[in-house]
Amino acid sequence: MTVTGIITAIVFGLIIGALARLVLPGKQDIPIWLTILVGIVGAFIGTFLARAFGFRTAGFNIMEVILQVVVAAIGVAIVAGVYGRRGIRH
Repeated sequence: MTVTGIITAIVFGLIIGALARLVLPGKQDIPIWLTILVGIVGAFIGTFLARAFGFRTAGFNIMEVILQVVVAAIGVAIVAGVYGRRGIRH
């Protein structure tokens, strides 16, 4: 993976993670770096699922983005629950 690819993954992860936090009700008390990480993972898993369902993944595809945001929202909800129970506040 190139430096450009890594930077793109981080930026896209930030966008997907932010969208995931917006669709979830309430406050998710997790740091931005964790939101980005969950967003990146959600984007990769969402792309995998889009390909598995037969959606076109080249270029922009709204169904792929929706899957990515849904997967990231589930991830943010899980991570926020686990992170909040640990009693760690930053």
